[in-house]
Amino acid sequence: MASEKAPAKGAGTPLARHAVLRERHPLLRALSMLGVVLAVLAVSAVGVAAYAVWDTVSALGENSVELAGDSALPPSIGEIEGGVNVLLVGSDSCEGQDVALFPRCADEEDAPGERNDVTMLVHISDEPRRITVVSFPRDMLVPIPACPDGSGGEYSAMSSQPLNASYQYGGLPCTVMTIEQLTGEEIHFAGAIRWTGVIDMSDAIGGVDVCVSGDISDAHTGLNLTAGTHTLQGVEALQFLRIRHGIGDGSDLGRISNQQQFMSSMVRKLKSDAVLSNPEVLFRFATTAIGLTRSDPPQLVLSSQLANPTRMVQIAMAAKDVPYEDILFVQYPTEYTDDYINVLPLRDFADQLFAALQANQPLHLTGEASQGSGVDVTGEATDPTADGATPTPSDSAAPEVRVDLPSEIAGTTAAQVTCTRPGQ
Repeated sequence: MASEKAPAKGAGTPLARHAVLRERHPLLRALSMLGVVLAVLAVSAVGVAAYAVWDTVSALGENSVELAGDSALPPSIGEIEGGVNVLLVGSDSCEGQDVALFPRCADEEDAPGERNDVTMLVHISDEPRRITVVSFPRDMLVPIPACPDGSGGEYSAMSSQPLNASYQYGGLPCTVMTIEQLTGEEIHFAGAIRWTGVIDMSDAIGGVDVCVSGDISDAHTGLNLTAGTHTLQGVEALQFLRIRHGIGDGSDLGRISNQQQFMSSMVRKLKSDAVLSNPEVLFRFATTAIGLTRSDPPQLVLSSQLANPTRMVQIAMAAKDVPYEDILFVQYPTEYTDDYINVLPLRDFADQLFAALQANQPLHLTGEASQGSGVDVTGEATDPTADGATPTPSDSAAPEVRVDLPSEIAGTTAAQVTCTRPGQ
């Protein structure tokens, strides 16, 4: 079935609807964008290395985009003040992709257009620092605000469209505006990555360990894994991040939790001593990202503020020491429409999450690890940043009481090791 065309200016016609049982768009290009951000966070652990790559990382700005409200950078290189929100987008564009790896791109009717099939908000709180990554389902029906059309005008607002139509409608700025309207959060920085970027960044990371509780063989992605733990990179990593039919209940919601397993494992790897103390690895992250921004067409696009190396180091200094238990990966709560083609936002439950984030309260997950039966929690990881020291009575303080999130919000912490379920 051919993809629908982008709307004419001011049009209100439906865009890019996806049936639950149809695999059309490989995703989680944004996950490797998260890898870029986390790699930047790691840079601050080896300050000399951060400045060694200063000149080359500055090339990230060559293809950056402006967001509303961007402001000038302060002159200092210290820790960024206040909380930070970074929006990470994975688009399904066929521009610059290898048709052998992505046969859909050879279909002239299906190839045009570019949607945000992955949308994640990374929230880094003010002191005490915490990180919460919120994944938004691509087929969630949301209002899309009036967005700039790139020519000084704007597209008309739409009352209800799949979230992944926002990028096709008005690019990265439109997706930013849509998530800001949905969550009430101000987004300070944003980035978008395409398929080749995922492959290249996973290679730069050196692979990520994932677990599957049974054999997986998926004809849609071409991924074949035996039960157990595997270190994935390159094309195989992208296949794992795309897979939907071969895991859980076969839904996009199950796929999100599978992606979160990958992200959590990647966080643990980037925070390990082997990575944080290795300037060569950090340099590889930076140079790989540079190549993605300079490719034609670029496979990585950052907002101008995120593309600045000064800002990168400031964010790194704010987030590098966050403990595993305070790094959360959650799914925006939803329920299916009657036809099971799209999902609807459960705003009341989501509002509780964002109210807690705005109040910088520590969070406790009470729901399942996955909305789509995608993963099981199998263990707990040891945090390498925890010193294990016992505080003396004089410096002991009463522990903060964690806020119980509604059980409708699924997710895990970076301390929880998860394993992907084979398809039911």
